[in-house]
Amino acid sequence: MALPRIAPYDLPEAQDLPAPRASFTPERERLALLIHDMQEYFCAAYSGEEAPLAPAVANMARLADAARAAGVPVFYTAQKGDQFRPDRGLQADLWGPGMDARPEHEAILAPLAPQPGDIVLHKHRYSAFQRSNLDHLLRARGRDQLLVTGIYAHIGCLCTATEAFQRDVEPFAVADAQADFSRARHDMAMDWIAATCGVPLMTAQVLEVLGAEGAA
Repeated sequence: MALPRIAPYDLPEAQDLPAPRASFTPERERLALLIHDMQEYFCAAYSGEEAPLAPAVANMARLADAARAAGVPVFYTAQKGDQFRPDRGLQADLWGPGMDARPEHEAILAPLAPQPGDIVLHKHRYSAFQRSNLDHLLRARGRDQLLVTGIYAHIGCLCTATEAFQRDVEPFAVADAQADFSRARHDMAMDWIAATCGVPLMTAQVLEVLGAEGAA
């Protein structure tokens, strides 16, 4: 039930992205950025110096800096260690007890550390919307588009994009700012989102929307 060791793989490139069914177009005044579950416990499954984790982290950091500079809200999800077993629910049946309540597990990776003004949500299920006030916080800020980054692409990131759509929040999966168990799972997540609920994008496209210097 423990997390698998994840072999290196190359992140998708622009030509690999599936054509989306939706015609959603990201707009700076409507966007919020989500950095999903980038904690030491989950990232330890990767070789940190290689793809997919290293370039995905670099892209998330660029997106976070650009979002803050553009006045776009930055949200994080993070789980707590030593979760109460009944509270963890069915996730324990699939993944075991989860992380311990210690910094080596709970901390968000240093290059992605939340900054003043960022919002960290403590999550209990795959989707960032479940048992959190993410929906309310988006609405209060006049945001109805969500950039989804982080891990794992075919689990929490996919579920968050799906639930965003069902809450009338337009989801954008930033394909080269996510990582997964394998390239096949990663591609499956992008295909599923494109076919049913959102738009896969590349970091460079988002940086251009955010007006980041040197985005091209």
